[in-house]
Amino acid sequence: MKAKRKRHDNNFKARVALEALKKIRSIQEIAQEFKVHPAQVSKLKKKFEEDLSIF
Repeated sequence: MKAKRKRHDNNFKARVALEALKKIRSIQEIAQEFKVHPAQVSKLKKKFEEDLSIF
């Protein structure tokens, strides 16, 4: 049986992106804290930098 996909709200996405933009911790550490894949952190960070209005 497949696991149900998680859907994160815009607040969660913004928190992850802002944490990545601070550059205090590595992408890997942020991913572990928020329980997402490191690629997702990078993707959210890039999206946040390109267009803030989506959040």
